[in-house]
Amino acid sequence: MSRRIAVLVAGAVLLLVFGVVGTLLPVPYVAQVPGPTFNTLGDIDGRPIISVAGRERNDTSGNLNLTTVGVPQRPLTLVGAVQGWFDSEVTVVPREQVYPSGKSEEQTQQENRQAFLTSEQSARMAALAELGFPEEVVVQDLTDDSPSKGRLEAGDALQSVGGTATPDTDALSAALADIPPGTSVPVAYTRLGQPGTTTVTTGKAASGGSALGVLVLESPYAPFTVDIRVDDVGGPSAGLMLTLGILDLVGDTDLTEGAVVAGTGTITGEGAVGPIGGIPLKLIAARELGAELFLVPADNCAEALANVQPGLPMARVASLDDALTALADLRAGRTPAPC
Repeated sequence: MSRRIAVLVAGAVLLLVFGVVGTLLPVPYVAQVPGPTFNTLGDIDGRPIISVAGRERNDTSGNLNLTTVGVPQRPLTLVGAVQGWFDSEVTVVPREQVYPSGKSEEQTQQENRQAFLTSEQSARMAALAELGFPEEVVVQDLTDDSPSKGRLEAGDALQSVGGTATPDTDALSAALADIPPGTSVPVAYTRLGQPGTTTVTTGKAASGGSALGVLVLESPYAPFTVDIRVDDVGGPSAGLMLTLGILDLVGDTDLTEGAVVAGTGTITGEGAVGPIGGIPLKLIAARELGAELFLVPADNCAEALANVQPGLPMARVASLDDALTALADLRAGRTPAPC
């Protein structure tokens, strides 16, 4: 065998070995892809994403889609990473950026899910505040051994305890501090707009005084309840689109008038819109959906402008009011404020 042939054979063998290793060897990176989008005005498997109890939902005709980023579950190999780096619809990032060091994938997913549930709460608060409902002390949940089980429910607005008005959490705490544990006290509340009274035998608070065994929050209270259900979605980035979905379903304005709108962004109870990750991939998902407008958090505009998708207008939003203005412009045939 000539030296040239030997070199070629050795090179071919090495190339084959590297190819096999490259398809099997995992690397400390993760691939991200455009994830599914969900119309907050619609259903998943026949169940509404946003359910309303205590009043009729508005009839809607358009879409207000939240967008997501997908992470394939199988480990990323060297070959897969190289392919992803050259694919405009894949983002390859260090694994620690998605799964922080010291935490398992399950722990990270649980934290992301909790962040989504918190965004649901903020979305309700922002929407009801926008509709002008007053703040009250609202029951969010009951503790496991709550003395209020069977008497109070999540969504109840507490009006008084033992005859003392409870317009805020400070007043509630002060009223309970003056009541000895084990006392049967009348509790007045409002449920779905209807007043009610019950009697609770109080438990003992860790700080002294009595406890009702309820978790409460000062938040806008409406004579109806809003429940949000989107399984397998984590993180806080759906907040803005969930807020808009609630407003479209229970407010006085048809926000889309049949248009397909997508977007992303965190939201606070006061209506401030915050930045998120994965904007390039979410823009791709919106383009594939056929969205007529994409709502971009103001702090993500620079990244969005570097990843413009053909035929997809973008509107800059720093607040819920900005988003509502952008939708009003779309309905009127005006160009929303761009990034």
